[in-house]
Amino acid sequence: MTQLLQYIVSKTQLPEKAIQNTIALLNEDCTIPFISRYRKEQTGNLDEVQVGDIVTYKEEFETLEKRKATILKALEEQEVLTDELQKKIEETTDSTTLEDIYLPYKKKRKTKADTARNNGLEPLAKIIMAQNASNIHSIAEQYATNSISVEDALEGARHIISEWINERSDIRNMLRSQLERHAILTTKVVKTKKDDEKAQKFRDYFKWSEALSRCPSHRLLAILRATEEGFIRLKIEVDDEKALYKIENRIIKSNGDCADQISMAVGDAYKRLLSPALSNEILNAAKEKADETAIQVFAKNLKQLLLGSPLGEKRVLAIDPGFRTGCKIVCLDAQGGLEHNETIYPHPPKNDTKGAIKKISTLVNAHKIEAIAIGNGTASRETEQVIRRIQFDRPIQVFVVSEAGASIYSASKIARDEFPNYDVTVRGSVSIGRRLQDPLAELVKIDAKSIGVGQYQHDVDQTKLKSSLDRVVETCVNAVGVNINTASTSLLSYVSGIGDKLAENIVKHRDENGAFTSRNDIKNVSRLGGKAFQQAAGFLRVKEGSNPLDDSAVHPESYAVVSKMAKDIKVGISELIGNKTLLQEIPLEKYQTETVGLPTLQDIIKELEKPGLDIREQAKVFTFNQNIKTITDLQEGQLLPGIVNNVTNFGAFVDVGIKESGLIHISNLADSFVSDVNEHVHLHQQIIVKVLEVDVDRKRIQLKIHKK
Repeated sequence: MTQLLQYIVSKTQLPEKAIQNTIALLNEDCTIPFISRYRKEQTGNLDEVQVGDIVTYKEEFETLEKRKATILKALEEQEVLTDELQKKIEETTDSTTLEDIYLPYKKKRKTKADTARNNGLEPLAKIIMAQNASNIHSIAEQYATNSISVEDALEGARHIISEWINERSDIRNMLRSQLERHAILTTKVVKTKKDDEKAQKFRDYFKWSEALSRCPSHRLLAILRATEEGFIRLKIEVDDEKALYKIENRIIKSNGDCADQISMAVGDAYKRLLSPALSNEILNAAKEKADETAIQVFAKNLKQLLLGSPLGEKRVLAIDPGFRTGCKIVCLDAQGGLEHNETIYPHPPKNDTKGAIKKISTLVNAHKIEAIAIGNGTASRETEQVIRRIQFDRPIQVFVVSEAGASIYSASKIARDEFPNYDVTVRGSVSIGRRLQDPLAELVKIDAKSIGVGQYQHDVDQTKLKSSLDRVVETCVNAVGVNINTASTSLLSYVSGIGDKLAENIVKHRDENGAFTSRNDIKNVSRLGGKAFQQAAGFLRVKEGSNPLDDSAVHPESYAVVSKMAKDIKVGISELIGNKTLLQEIPLEKYQTETVGLPTLQDIIKELEKPGLDIREQAKVFTFNQNIKTITDLQEGQLLPGIVNNVTNFGAFVDVGIKESGLIHISNLADSFVSDVNEHVHLHQQIIVKVLEVDVDRKRIQLKIHKK
């Protein structure tokens, strides 16, 4: 435990006591949202990010310890484990150092050095390394045989010396340092692929050179993808002469024959063993760092997307637009239930615009529609124009909704289970409508990678990506809270302490027994024990239940405290809720105990002031410039309304209402230096942009943010 604590402290700089208590809670199967929200006294008020960091480094440490155990077992089996070696391994806190220690003992394919040893040449190698012999050729004659010449003997000895040099951790660390500071990444196009159409998007890297340490995440990932697809060749270069000089300086202590042999061995070790291995290692480390950056960008974008503005419980008509196949329409009730579906054909080739307008007017009236959601894919702008021509008898809000990932959902098992009697087009339209009502509740049904708000998400470490995105979804779901009587299995599965199986049991219980009337009812769900209830209860909401606190973030374990507060000021709990004047007069110190401190009491008061408050902004209507339909309609200098649809480290992509998104490069986000794109724009933000440059052939649009 002490080693684990020291490891996490060194990585996070968080207080030791806070880490110790957090680890204890994690070992009791407490979740990150629960710990950060309801155990602030134990953690010293750590937030979700800090608790998440402790989880990450705890897992990292445990992986390192597991690797140490594997290595120690292997060394024991080889009968080479000494007390000194064991101590060295056990005290190591870095995986690179650990692998360097293990390298000389690692089982590998038969090497040139192994062959030389089998030929009895190791004593000769030791004589050369001692650097005392004046005539090494005459000594080498003693090791020559009918099949091994003097030169062969010297070469074999050099192979053994090369391996010794390769296994020296001081030399490897010295070269690592040189590579970290001075490695140059160079690329060259594969001549036979130069004119390949798919290669053109990597055209910038057909001939490229850059310091690896300065290569940004998105560029490195693009270069690695181009290399993987066979369009370019990549090399990691460093000053070889300087590297060789530094190695020789550490080993060669004299002049003469031995020095010459060692110099040749150094050259062989560097070219054949050290340079390829460490170049790969430094490239892999750079890739790992690029992955982390890309995953962070994806996670930030996903969080913004999931916490997008909900319209709320309104009756919605949703349209999945199309030309030849028509526009698929669905009518949804306020809870997202499907009431009606059909297809209209307002666009070519049928051009039944009048029939489409009449049909939509009828459906809006018949189903008491309050808002219309239009998917932003093919024929979106044309469909929006048709809708805006309709004279409704009351105000109807019209929204253009992102379709990203809708096709993935519509073909998924979740969608088939929800709508077994409808095809993918109906399911896709339902998804578009529900996204307007509640983006979070709908988007959790889709694999986050398929939503398309990252950069090179298929090229990064998939395990780390999934872990990070799952954590983001969990954070968002628990930050907003979940209505247990309307939530889908997918949404419930992300609630703290629930998971897939319990989510299914909750929905099954709800279907069989009707709506939950209190949080206490949740305990009746099959296999939902005390621990799961403790972790989940505060994040589950029961609307219009028997206890008003059940529709708040106040945890049931604190109900008694709230009751005492209400009793002391002689009011009912219902009268206390929302009464800011009364709540601010409560002396919190009076209610402190060993387990309930000021942080928890302050959270309770804050929640009682506005119980169940949705942290998300309300959805706002947005309209693109109706005169811009294709990239050819764009002109330099135009000011256009747009919606940010992707954020990267190098800038933000903006939807201006055409097929191609425009890029606001990081240098065009502000008049001053920008270090973090997210500080200036966020996903789905409605902004005004200025068109700087239009490249029709490459379908690229350069934009600048326009400050009103």
